[in-house]
Amino acid sequence: MLRLAICLALVGSMASAQTGPVPDAAASDPVAQGWMQGEPPPADKIIRFDDGSAFKYPQWRWSLSHWRELAPTTDIARGAGPVSKLPRAERKDIDAISFMPIGGTQPMTWEQSLAANYTDGIVVLHKGRIVYERYFGALKPERPHMAFSVTKSFFGTIAATLIEEGKLDANARVDRYIPELKDSGFADATVQQVLDMTTALKFSEVYGDPNSQFMDHARAAGFMPRPADYKGASGTYAYLATIAKQGEHGERFTYRSINTDVVGWLIARVTGKPPQEVLRERIWDKIGAEGDAYMLIDPAGTVFAAGGFNPRLRDLARFGETMRLGGKFNGQQIVPAAVVARIAKGGDPERFAKTTYTTLPGGSYANQWWFTHNEHAAYTARGIHGQAIYIDPKAEMVIARFASHHIAGNVGIDPTSLPAYHALAKHLMAKRR
Repeated sequence: MLRLAICLALVGSMASAQTGPVPDAAASDPVAQGWMQGEPPPADKIIRFDDGSAFKYPQWRWSLSHWRELAPTTDIARGAGPVSKLPRAERKDIDAISFMPIGGTQPMTWEQSLAANYTDGIVVLHKGRIVYERYFGALKPERPHMAFSVTKSFFGTIAATLIEEGKLDANARVDRYIPELKDSGFADATVQQVLDMTTALKFSEVYGDPNSQFMDHARAAGFMPRPADYKGASGTYAYLATIAKQGEHGERFTYRSINTDVVGWLIARVTGKPPQEVLRERIWDKIGAEGDAYMLIDPAGTVFAAGGFNPRLRDLARFGETMRLGGKFNGQQIVPAAVVARIAKGGDPERFAKTTYTTLPGGSYANQWWFTHNEHAAYTARGIHGQAIYIDPKAEMVIARFASHHIAGNVGIDPTSLPAYHALAKHLMAKRR
């Protein structure tokens, strides 16, 4: 509990600090608050990227459902095929499911957990059927939402597929494919070490500090506004070349978003196509998505592979269901079964344990996915502020969630999410329609 409290105290938000008590989900509802409503909106209700108001709380709760209106993006087209069906079999008994939060002393219901996590939208699939679906605030079923680091799992899956196809060598040095990184800390890291985030780099993933290296990365990538006197890297790839090595690769897991931008660059190098185009061809064009998605781009047009994907919620669930079904969905094998099987095994818990994740004891990380190693072998794609795809193979359950929590790190969100997911999984296994 002490370790968890320390972690919670240290976790900052990418949104600007809130003075006084943080408004709860109801009080910070962006529609009720009137953000960006009216023609034109009142001056005190306008949200902009350049002045940083898009990153303030509670404005943040509007921004994550409207990022295309704030910054440059590029399309991920859904393709011309029909929308894949997700049969509906809604259940009335889910809201009342009870569980004990991590470190808690009082039980919480599923419905209460949605508000506690500032949920914008959530879809639950059981055996491929929608059994639960809710939307809140600024999010609607037809509106894309920022997925943040859930993006990583898409590109990790694509890279693992390219390895399976022999187009990418997991054991090759990064500078074999990207000579532009020959003088950086990435040069002698292997492709697999980058995928598993066991690289040893001088980079700290601190979200709340405006002077942190993560913020330098975000500014270079075009995700955060640049000050008038900005003298940093001109884009994502230019920034990656400045990263120094610190330690020995392969010894421990350390979460660093810059690894995924290297993954995106590797994908581009071996396919000859921008990573977003590979994502479209290999996944988005095949799952029968309901709508186009989009991705953030830097001033050079490079996508923010580390966290810039904005899809619709049900389409996020479709990808989760594809993984649950061994890569086969919408009548075709979208991800090779061998790739899904290798991903689902997870990573090395010993390397993971060297970095403290109090809410994931015994967990691991590999191929840009997180693994619980719980009794159901559940694994998940995770993004700051509460984005998630949660796959429970044993319960035949997939959860897709968008959120706009005021805390960035999952350590502030997991205590009322992970036990809720597991309680729902057991409920669905025990209660049959």
